[in-house]
Amino acid sequence: MDFELDQQQRDFQRTMREFVDREIKPVASAMERSGEYPTAIVDQMKELGLFGMTIPTEYGGLDLDAVSFAIVFEELSRGWMGIAGTLGTHSLSCWMIAQFGTEDQKDRYLPELATGVRRTGVGLTEPDAGSDLQGIRTTAILDGDHYVVNGRKTWITNARHADPLPVLVKTDPNATPAHAGMSILLIDADTPGFEVLRDLGKLGYKGPESCEIVMDNVAVPVANLLGGVEGRGFKQALPALESGRVNIAARAVGIAQAAYDAALTYSREREAFGQPIAQFQAIQLKIADMATQVQAARLLTYWAASVQADAGRADMPSGMAKYFASEVAINNALEAMRIHGGYGYSTEYVVERLYRDAPLMAIGEGTNEILRTLIARSLISGRDMIG
Repeated sequence: MDFELDQQQRDFQRTMREFVDREIKPVASAMERSGEYPTAIVDQMKELGLFGMTIPTEYGGLDLDAVSFAIVFEELSRGWMGIAGTLGTHSLSCWMIAQFGTEDQKDRYLPELATGVRRTGVGLTEPDAGSDLQGIRTTAILDGDHYVVNGRKTWITNARHADPLPVLVKTDPNATPAHAGMSILLIDADTPGFEVLRDLGKLGYKGPESCEIVMDNVAVPVANLLGGVEGRGFKQALPALESGRVNIAARAVGIAQAAYDAALTYSREREAFGQPIAQFQAIQLKIADMATQVQAARLLTYWAASVQADAGRADMPSGMAKYFASEVAINNALEAMRIHGGYGYSTEYVVERLYRDAPLMAIGEGTNEILRTLIARSLISGRDMIG
């Protein structure tokens, strides 16, 4: 068994790490506090080709392997988890279009999405439907050569920049089971009746916007039905969410690593009772636990990415990775704050931002409570085995 990155992945990791250390870490805290949108960083990510990570090379994308994909989000989140959000749902959306889109849809959208000239997100969550996607209420009723869309979406990252935005709708609201009547429509940003209402205030995850969207009699051409066939939306969204869970797991690893790095550095520099606090056994135990947990989370995340690349689906591995890594991120952020003492509560140190960013990892792409249930069901049913 090979637990090491190959040379190409190591080179890519080094490039990402240098970029984050040079361009993101020095400005992240100040930009996060001011609420400034990270336009300059986004432009540099465009130059690196990161907006084309999940797009085939024939459309101008990088078509990264799954582990390198995880490395991008780990390294970006080590510097600033918020900046990773500008790529997260964009990459999911691009993957869906590349996997399920018609040739016309791929030709129309993927080349500009690969360069970042266009950007996108994913319109799944609604005020009354988060983890339960079959509970969505947004409808799309066929009227000639258009669908008329009515509904509301919330917590949509990149909402103000998404063009198009893939939106999960019910093309047959009366279908049984409900998922059989669900489809995804690619809605262009300038379509009349499509409106971004407001940015939602957040504890952390600053940088990218998270918005509410309303669709009031939005006319979407039949040509923008993802894949060209109704009733496939749920099956198109689920594998994308698996990739999203690897994305979230990798972000959590980045947060956990940053928290560990900050705690280790501070424990070496901070003195109490005539010696660095790193010399006290209580601090050493925390440091040891943090380091072990972050490495375990990293290996679990890379494993899930590898399984997804090899098998095409990775329900249980991606769920395990996202669940475990997010809990490690939360724990490491809290332990780093405790090691910093009063300074950990200060905005002058990075740990208070990590402490605010980490909880989202336990919520995004399916809450950890839902994922634990799904993991258990896979094990009990015998679909997946461990050992």
